[in-house]
Amino acid sequence: MSDEDYVKKIIEQVLSSYDSIYATRNSPGDLSLIKKELLKINGFFSVLSKKFTTSNFQSQNLLDLKPKIKNYLQEYYFVQEIDTMMPLYSEDPARIKNMKLKILEAFQDKKLIDKLRDVYQEL
Repeated sequence: MSDEDYVKKIIEQVLSSYDSIYATRNSPGDLSLIKKELLKINGFFSVLSKKFTTSNFQSQNLLDLKPKIKNYLQEYYFVQEIDTMMPLYSEDPARIKNMKLKILEAFQDKKLIDKLRDVYQEL
C-alpha cells in the first residue's frame, strides 16, 4: 500500500467519524458516541501528523493539510470536557447540542473539514 493510499484510508475513517458526530440527534447516549468518535479522530490525526513528517508527499493539498491537523490537535481536545459533562448532562439535549456544535465548529476552523474532503477526493 502506497503512502497516499494509506493516508486516504485514514482520512476516510476521519470523515466517517465526523459524519457520525454530525448525524447525532442530541439524544441521551450521544455524548458517549461523540466521545468515541473524537478519540478515533484524535488518534487518526496523530497518525497522519507523524506520517506527514516521515514521508515525502508531493501533493500541495496534503502539505496544506498538515498544519491544519496540528492546529486541531493543539487547540481542540473535547474528551475531557465530555467526561466532565456526562455524569451531569448526558440526558440534556440542549447541552449535547451545544457540545456537538462546538466540535463541528472546531472542524470548520481553518477549513479543516473542507481540506480533508478535498484531499480525500484528490487521492
